[in-house]
Amino acid sequence: MSRTDAARATSRPRALAGLAALALAAASASACRQDMYDQPKATPLVESDFFHDGKSARPPVPGTVARGQLREDRVLETGIGPDGKFVGRIPVSVDRALLLRGRERFDIFCAPCHDRTGSGQGMIVQRGYKRPPSFHEDRLRAQRIGYFFDVMTNGFGEMPAYASQIPIEDRWAIAAYLRALQLAQHAPLAGLTSEDRAAIDAAASRPAPPSSAHGEGGEGSDGGAHGSPEAGAAHGADGAPRTDAADAAGKAGE
Repeated sequence: MSRTDAARATSRPRALAGLAALALAAASASACRQDMYDQPKATPLVESDFFHDGKSARPPVPGTVARGQLREDRVLETGIGPDGKFVGRIPVSVDRALLLRGRERFDIFCAPCHDRTGSGQGMIVQRGYKRPPSFHEDRLRAQRIGYFFDVMTNGFGEMPAYASQIPIEDRWAIAAYLRALQLAQHAPLAGLTSEDRAAIDAAASRPAPPSSAHGEGGEGSDGGAHGSPEAGAAHGADGAPRTDAADAAGKAGE
């Protein structure tokens, strides 16, 4: 036997031994993974003969409270008093900061439907969504404050529940701001200061601004401009934009 043949004969068993060791290691690693993967467990909603009711999922212990879900103040969390009726007073301190927070949250979550004055003419309504009632109706002005909190929490009619989006404190802030909106439209004159009454009288005696006038050629023939000077800009003969007031003054001087 040549030296080459002898070397081959010697290396062959070594290679086989290496392959065997590698296969054993792979098998061991695979077995370890399978032991963890196939360990005894119950997947959700499978049957189990370990418990008497045949269910693998166990109900929580009676009285269990999820973290952050402790509810001890029923009035604060529901707007309903011990007598089972909606509360008539806000169970938090009402100050300027709360009203400002309520206005901010109202403009974000409520104004798209109810508009910023609470009249029910929000942009979504103008696009075809069902119009909500005005907050200034006698029926809603007479409602207790807890009613509005409950509607925000649980929804009503076409309005969805907002409990998952608006925290309890912010719901009360919005309710407080709703009362401010209602008061703004129905404030008794006797409750105003002399300065405020004088300002109202001065505004009432001020002449109304002149209506928009449009030039030839159908400019603004679709109903004209409304509101701000930017929205109501009209164009004169020289092509330069002019506001409604400027346009009316120009027409008067022709």
